[in-house]
Amino acid sequence: MPESSRTADRPASTASLRVEAVRLRRGITTVFDGLDLRLDEPRVGLIGDNGAGKTSLFRLLCGLDAPEAGRVLLDGTELHEARAQRPGQVGLMFQNPDDQIIFPTVEEELALGLRPSGISRREATERARALLASRGLADWAPRAVAGLSQGQRQQVCWLALLIAAPRVLLLDEPFASLDLPGQARLARDIAAAEQQMLVSTHVLDHVRSFGRVLWLERGQVRADGPGHAVCAAYEADVARRLQAQD
Repeated sequence: MPESSRTADRPASTASLRVEAVRLRRGITTVFDGLDLRLDEPRVGLIGDNGAGKTSLFRLLCGLDAPEAGRVLLDGTELHEARAQRPGQVGLMFQNPDDQIIFPTVEEELALGLRPSGISRREATERARALLASRGLADWAPRAVAGLSQGQRQQVCWLALLIAAPRVLLLDEPFASLDLPGQARLARDIAAAEQQMLVSTHVLDHVRSFGRVLWLERGQVRADGPGHAVCAAYEADVARRLQAQD
């Protein structure tokens, strides 16, 4: 995608993420080797087969993984330095909610995201309850997270990110555990959110309308462009591969 078209559509509040000549290995497997990306659109979709590198890219962008070579930058500053200066700028929603949730009750989990701002535990809890009430979920506040369904725990993870309000949200397969009403609510929230949003998904209809979608294949960018075109190309490739197996 041309540089000019990316920056022209970018609101002033949207962050600029860069991946420069990144090499990442897991054990003996090379995940990325010389990966270069600039991500500064309000909405970016990420698609591709399992094992293509989508989750690994997100872990790099939020600082959970460090590249063996190359750099990850946030607004021109190395990511670890940017996070030290202003913690909580990039938030990741994990594929598995159990990898994200820490506290035993819903209100405690949501309140956790507000504590770095310096407010009291009581105020953080009150804000968490207010958010739940605004979404018709007031009765969730004291509930034990362990008693929720997988899809409900996924909703808790999303609400925890919303209340923490990082500048950049990385959503890794956020629709996978949700029923149709839950998917519709999340899609509506994504469209309305002010933050920059990167969404990795196998449910292509949720990113088909995005202005930019990346198709990753074996740690490389196979296609990069408007969502409708990239999703159609990926679907055609999958169809060809299945036909070749017949």
